[in-house]
Amino acid sequence: MSRRSQKPSIVSTSPCPCGLPASYGECCGRLHRGEAAAATAELLMRSRFSAFAVGDEAYLLRSWHPETRPERLDLDARLRWVRLEILAATDGGPFHSEGTVRFRAHYTEGRQEGVLEELSRFTRVGGAWVYLDGVVD
Repeated sequence: MSRRSQKPSIVSTSPCPCGLPASYGECCGRLHRGEAAAATAELLMRSRFSAFAVGDEAYLLRSWHPETRPERLDLDARLRWVRLEILAATDGGPFHSEGTVRFRAHYTEGRQEGVLEELSRFTRVGGAWVYLDGVVD
């Protein structure tokens, strides 16, 4: 079976997958379209979760540190990312150059439910927040 990025079932007026109280188009969609940049590491984390939810491989790669970024992604179309919980954030604010975000991402794969918990590290490249790496718990 071929693994392809999932087709987005989320439209501009849908609630944003990241969990903030805004539509996808006004929240993470703006970052995905390049109309805005994440002001904090946590906002970048949220936008990356939303990118997984809508299958935006290009944004995931653009928001990944050049030294740790893979050449390409092959998102599993069977996975549906359904809910994000931010558990903790350290630094990563407007005046920081590094930060961490611990999160729990809920997904479904067919009828099975699952959870991924990770401590992600973020840094700035050219002033913009990027995902460096993470440790899955």
